[in-house]
Amino acid sequence: MALKVAIQMDPIGPINIDADSSFRIGLEAQERGHTLFYYTPDRLSYREGRILARGWPLALRREKGNHYSLGPETEVDLADWDVVWLRQDPPFDMSYITNTHLLERLTPGTLVVNDPFWVRNCPEKLLVLDFPHLTPPTLIARDLATIRSFKAEHGDIILKPLYGNGGAGVFRLDPNDRNLASLHELFTGINREPLIAQKYVPAVVKGDKRIILVDGVPVGAINRVPAEGETRSNMHVGGRPEKVGLTDRDREICDAIGPTLREKGQIFVGIDVIGDWLTEINVTSPTGIQELERFDGTNTAALMWDAIEARRLAR
Repeated sequence: MALKVAIQMDPIGPINIDADSSFRIGLEAQERGHTLFYYTPDRLSYREGRILARGWPLALRREKGNHYSLGPETEVDLADWDVVWLRQDPPFDMSYITNTHLLERLTPGTLVVNDPFWVRNCPEKLLVLDFPHLTPPTLIARDLATIRSFKAEHGDIILKPLYGNGGAGVFRLDPNDRNLASLHELFTGINREPLIAQKYVPAVVKGDKRIILVDGVPVGAINRVPAEGETRSNMHVGGRPEKVGLTDRDREICDAIGPTLREKGQIFVGIDVIGDWLTEINVTSPTGIQELERFDGTNTAALMWDAIEARRLAR
């Protein structure tokens, strides 16, 4: 079954083809005979009842420095396409939210992956609130006194922006730290959003596990080990990926959240687990599938396309 596939993502030129998940997804689609069209988020528009995108036919190849070719620039009506991939990176700001509103208007005729309604309503650090028994003690607040109280109770905490990504703005405040008020002043001076605080999980020194789920089913994991002297394990900031298996606790977590992800049309999800605790459920633009393929030989992109093709056939 050949599909017409549009990919909404950030500029394709600078990507690392050995790590970028969108590249691997597009390459797998191409190998299956699907037609690719690429556009950046700023080129999505609504006009007189139609959802339009201005972009380019796309061809991909695994050649560093020569990994893509674009056809003539054109404007397409996305209602004419079978699948739209929502693959732009956060920040999860009003621009991002507006794009989910526009893409939602394509459903159910066009399959948007991940479902934009639930992407909008399940941001990474908020969906975990549905599963408090799986998470470390967590606080979402903007008020300094409330955050102070949480820190006084738990002593050692992680403080970060509620809608941040890639490890940016993540701070560990141990029992001896005296910077909470300054950090609060910094964060609240930048925007009006709440902050999220979680009790520090010491197991993070051994790694922050990224587990990939396809249509609610875990397909594998990679361990991201922080660099020396770092609290953050994100690969964007020097975290080292390692081969790792799934524990019984990991499977318990996945069994608990999998039905919700499947019901909400979240086909590609990456969850973060530290020790025995779920810390984030990433639905906006998760990554890690190329590392998993190198470590375990698991072709996650193929599993995703199997799920997508099955959903298209069922329509």
